[in-house]
Amino acid sequence: MNAAGAPRSALPKTSFDARPLALLAALVLLAVPAIGSTSTWLTLTVAGLAMGLIVFVIASGLTLIFGLMDVLNFGHGVFIALGAFVATSVMGWSAGIGLGAVAGMFAAMLAAMVVAGAVGWAFERVIVRPVYGLHLKQILITMGGMIVGEEIIKVIWGPLQIALPLPDELRGAWLFGDAAVEKYRVLAAAIGLVVFAALVFTLNRTKIGLLIRAGVQDREMVESLGYRIRRLFVGVFVAGSALAGLGGVLWGLYQQSVTPQIGTQVTVLIFIVIIIGGLGSTLGCFVGALLVGLMANYTGFLAPKVALFSNIALMVAILLWRPQGLYPVTNR
Repeated sequence: MNAAGAPRSALPKTSFDARPLALLAALVLLAVPAIGSTSTWLTLTVAGLAMGLIVFVIASGLTLIFGLMDVLNFGHGVFIALGAFVATSVMGWSAGIGLGAVAGMFAAMLAAMVVAGAVGWAFERVIVRPVYGLHLKQILITMGGMIVGEEIIKVIWGPLQIALPLPDELRGAWLFGDAAVEKYRVLAAAIGLVVFAALVFTLNRTKIGLLIRAGVQDREMVESLGYRIRRLFVGVFVAGSALAGLGGVLWGLYQQSVTPQIGTQVTVLIFIVIIIGGLGSTLGCFVGALLVGLMANYTGFLAPKVALFSNIALMVAILLWRPQGLYPVTNR
């Protein structure tokens, strides 16, 4: 009741849109009769989910940077490649000192995140900072940064492909009847889920996340309260770059080899994912990555020739349904 005795109107509640998740479930269920064999379907589904979660880790950094900083970073691929190549060096070094292969792999992931984050800090200061708010210039200058970064990687590690083998403990698969579930894919999926949970918790349940989101909406007001939003935004860019480095390691282990062009090759897939999910949406990026991973694996088995453009067709179909993506950010 208010002072005049009239009942207060209830605050409007935002209802969660479950239709994109229903679309994901429908894709999984429709694949069962199309594939025919339950064991083959299970193998493809686990492989598709694992691939999708690896792509999510890679794309989440770019989604974070655009969603919170409004920066179109077309140089994101250089952090992917850098992380993958750092992993080759660290895993080789760890094997030389007798460190276990699995421990060496996790050390490589940590090192890749640290190095990619440090280079991301320099990238933001030198390349991105002068073009905040200028999207066309952001695209041009970050693409130039990626080209230069790839050449520097070639100078350090060489232009040729380098092997990034899986540890022996992660080779092979677990058998469930006739279905085979690869050990590494399970680990990659678990890492992807941890990254998703950490991002959601940080952005929605912590003071840092609250300040970042408030700074996006009204930077001057937050700064007037004594908080340094610029430092927070630099931290966001560093975190996004570190996630790209981690994703580069996961993708390199997935391919079991790396090349200086690995970031460029994955960039198209990343942008498909974030366009499907909705620019700047972490949940949309997560669902979009799962859709892309499942679609790639299902079509690769059912119609290999169609698999080459299946994800583009998926993106077109979703944009015809929802032009702003599955979970559009309201301020975009």
